[in-house]
Amino acid sequence: MKRPVISIITIVYNGKSTLQKTIDSIAQQDYDSIEYIIVDGNSNDGTVALIERNKSIVSKWISESDDGLYDAMNKGLGMATGDYVWFINSGDEIYDKQTVSQMVEGLGEHWPDVIYGDTVMIDADGMEIGDRRLKPPKQLGWKDFKNGMLVSHQSILVATRIASNYNTNYRFSADYEWCLKALMAAGSVHNSNQMLSRFLDGGLTKQNIVPGLKERFDIMRRYFGLLPTIARHIPIGLRFLKYVALNRRF
Repeated sequence: MKRPVISIITIVYNGKSTLQKTIDSIAQQDYDSIEYIIVDGNSNDGTVALIERNKSIVSKWISESDDGLYDAMNKGLGMATGDYVWFINSGDEIYDKQTVSQMVEGLGEHWPDVIYGDTVMIDADGMEIGDRRLKPPKQLGWKDFKNGMLVSHQSILVATRIASNYNTNYRFSADYEWCLKALMAAGSVHNSNQMLSRFLDGGLTKQNIVPGLKERFDIMRRYFGLLPTIARHIPIGLRFLKYVALNRRF
């Protein structure tokens, strides 16, 4: 049975302290149909030398200046030739060494347009903090995103043929729109029912929480309408405050 090629893309800038763990998580996969791509933003901290030391694992890589995270992601999309694209950025990891093989085994003969799963949060030492605040539903559709980004960007794979470029007009929340558009274009969506990624807490969006939320509100307004978006933010806000109060994190 033919198996899909998974194009895993890592975006990095001055990530010498975080990139090796990400590379190791790809290298240990017991699935060999992987195209691994690294897009480096012209790092000056030794990241490029680290990539060169791991070139036997990396299928393709570039190091050049970019216009921000999502511009770099678009470069990665342009380099991908696999059946699916999957962003595992510097500091993030695939959940364990059997994750990809188990995920593919669950697909059967008919490959869906979108595959998704769950996410666990980790700290800078790779220790698990806990599950992600938002949980993926049993069946995911684009309208579910009116309740927020229910699936982590690191735990969604999109068929390359329907993957659009990121909207670089957004600096912090273009991944939300990208996932939303992928779900809108998808003819079939598959729940892997497994943990797919380990997400490093404290990324770009969390560091810019207010502008990121403003961007996400604007995207939701465009796709779902202003009044429905305002109405949905009441329960979203209440759930957020309850979670922070109980878990002391967000």
